[in-house]
Amino acid sequence: MSRPRFISFNRNGSLGYGLLLESGVVDLSGRHGKRWPTLRQVIEDGALLSLAEASAALAPDFPVEDIRYEIPVPAPEKIICVGVNFPDRNEEYKDGQAAPSNPSLFIRFPRSFTGHEQALLRPPESPQLDYEGEIVIVIGKGGRRIAKAEALGHIAALSLCNEGTIRDWVRHAKFNVTQGKNFDATGSMGPWLIPYTDESQLADIKLETRVNGEVRQQDRTSRMIFSFRKIINYISTFTTLVPGDVIVTGTPTGAGARFDPPIWLKPGDVVEVEAEGIGVLRNTVADA
Repeated sequence: MSRPRFISFNRNGSLGYGLLLESGVVDLSGRHGKRWPTLRQVIEDGALLSLAEASAALAPDFPVEDIRYEIPVPAPEKIICVGVNFPDRNEEYKDGQAAPSNPSLFIRFPRSFTGHEQALLRPPESPQLDYEGEIVIVIGKGGRRIAKAEALGHIAALSLCNEGTIRDWVRHAKFNVTQGKNFDATGSMGPWLIPYTDESQLADIKLETRVNGEVRQQDRTSRMIFSFRKIINYISTFTTLVPGDVIVTGTPTGAGARFDPPIWLKPGDVVEVEAEGIGVLRNTVADA
């Protein structure tokens, strides 16, 4: 049996959520919206799996063509991104330094992401729109100073991210990358949430990014410098993680900035991020 796929969507101007089937969308928000207004509340109640089981026999309410995909978790309290989390990415910096002992982190805002099948927007301020395919973990059980041994038990679901970046804007200041990571709709997230059930889902996932069908990035989670356990443990040391928090866990080598000369995304390009057991996140590119 395939894993349930939870989506957040916009249909005729109204936001909702549901289960995506091959034959269409089961509208769960129409059935459970008073109890759980969004998927974030479903996650807070730890109800993803039970809701999927209770809805397994339902027929679709409308075709997928009727919806526009939104980012899966609406209005998360935190979106925390991990930088330099694959061995070859550390070598790209050519600074002679060994891999750091702790992850590099930065924050993104929800508005900087768009949904599956939507256009990534290249802003007029810069042509240097780049791609970064990554795996997303969504926190289901909150906590502070979470032990590594217990960390995976705090995950509710998995998703994908194209952590799009305006490269020259991450160098506007002396030591931060916030500006270049937060232009509206330069990244994407989705297409859906896959409930997390066991460690095998994360152990050795193949992660791949393609631009116009050409493979640009490819690696496996077994090679990550910082494991999913370490990431949760480390982040929860300084901030309380809460249900619905989104952690973007790092990208392999091969982003456009690393080519000589660099290859930036341009209008009309199609970017796909694919991970085994999760799916394919697909976006076009357009000028803002």
